[in-house]
Order: sequence, then structure tokens, then C-alpha cells
Amino acid sequence: MTRGKATVTGFVAVLLWSLLALFTVGTVPVPPFQLTAMAFLIGGSVGLVWIGWTGEFHVLRQIGWRVYLFGTLGLFGYHALYFSALRMAPAAEAGLIAYLWPLLIVLFSGLLPGERLRPLHIVGAIVSFIGAAIIVLGGAGGFAKDALPGFGLAFLCALSWSGYSVLSRKLGHTPTASVVVFCLSTAVLSAGAHLLWEATVWPTNTLGWSAVLGLGLGPVGLAFYVWDIGVKQGDIQLLGVASYGAPLLSTLVLVVAGVATPRPSLILAGVLITFGAAMAARASSARSAGN
Repeated sequence: MTRGKATVTGFVAVLLWSLLALFTVGTVPVPPFQLTAMAFLIGGSVGLVWIGWTGEFHVLRQIGWRVYLFGTLGLFGYHALYFSALRMAPAAEAGLIAYLWPLLIVLFSGLLPGERLRPLHIVGAIVSFIGAAIIVLGGAGGFAKDALPGFGLAFLCALSWSGYSVLSRKLGHTPTASVVVFCLSTAVLSAGAHLLWEATVWPTNTLGWSAVLGLGLGPVGLAFYVWDIGVKQGDIQLLGVASYGAPLLSTLVLVVAGVATPRPSLILAGVLITFGAAMAARASSARSAGN
């Protein structure tokens, strides 16, 4: 797969993540860790079917346990930290801090062998982050001091996902089939967290079950497989900046679905996110031309 095709494949994850909020709203009143366990079980099971169809089960036996541990900690760690942060701090502010991960991906990628971080990559990531901040902080009430522990967890959340994404690049030889085990292991750990801290609540209607299925097939399923391809073989800096399109697309999806109301600030946010991504794309094109 060429670098360009891998980048486009990785961006499919961003499109799928834009459906995360809509599907999550539809799963109410299922608690977070139970929902994570259900969705990752579906995503991992679909992966098992894919591996069975391609006859590549033997590939899983060739992957070391350290890789499986790394991937599981990346997926489960991110979600556990995210849910915990939102319980201990206001959702908008904590969500914004957690959404530093695209910017951190851009910055950390400069440490990877064979990667060159240009100033436009950084500037584009910052501009896009401002655009995302306008959306996320639309209903924020301020950064209260008593929420600092939650903000700290949100920052660790950003570190965990950016670290997972960038370090995945160094595991470029590891087949994407390994993500199947990551998903199933995350489902098991999430189920354990659910049994420890939550009461079991099942979806109340067909719409709720459909939303859970949608999560498992898309934002918490296929998304992690295509993201793995993107960060391993594609333009990781461009993917990092383009990821800021997820909150914009997510909000637009909610508006179209009638769940949220349109705001004038969406236009400004869209311009900033698009402009930031364009700068990152220009920087990547300049790098390719230089090569």
C-alpha cells in the first residue's frame, strides 16, 4: 500500500469517529464501561470473522505478548482515562484537554525515524486545535480548581492515545490483525471495570441495540483497524491534524440528526480546522517534493 492510500485509509477512522457521539447518545442508559465492553466485543468479533475468512489465524501466534500488551493498554487505557476524567471534571473542558492528542501526535512524530516535522505541521495543528476548542468549549463553564485531578487524567488520556498512535509506527511490521486481540482484550478489561464500578443496564429498545451494534462495527470497530494502517504506513503528521475534523463532523452529524442545534461558531471552527489541515497537507507535500 502506498503512503497516500494508507493516509486515506487512516482518515476513514476520523470519519467513523464522527459518528461516535450520535451512536453513544442512542445507547443511553447503558453505563460507559459496559458500553465499551459490548462495543469492543463486537469490533473484535468482526475482526475474528475477517481473519477466519482470510485464513490468517496463524499470524496471531507469531506476534509477541509485548505487542498485545502495548495495544491493549493503548485502547483500554485511553477509554478508562477518558471516562474517569469526565466523571471528575466538567465534560467540555476535560474533553478539550483529552483532545490534545492530535497535536501531540504531530509533535511526537518528529521523533520517529525517517519523519521530518516542518513548522507548518505545528502551526496547522495549533490552528486546527483552536477550531476544535471553539466546538468543544461551546457550553463550558470554566476550569475550576477542584477539577484539576480530572484535568490531569484528561491530559494522561491525550498522552496515552498519541503515544499509542506514534509508537504503532515503530511496529510497522506487525500485521493489523493484531488489533483483533487488542479489541477483545479491551472488552474483557472493560467488562471487569464495569462489574467493579457500575450497575448493569441493558438498552431499552431496538434503537438502543442498533446504536450499540453501530458503535461496535464503526467507531469502536473498523475505525481502529484502518487507523492502525494509517499510522503505520501513511502520513502520520497529516493524519494528526486531520483528526481535528472529527469534533466538527461529529457536531454536524448531531445537527443533521436533530440531536443538536446549529451554532454560528461552527462556521468559524470549520474554517480554522480546514485551514490547519491544509497547512499540514502543504507541509507534507513540500516534504515529498524535497524527497
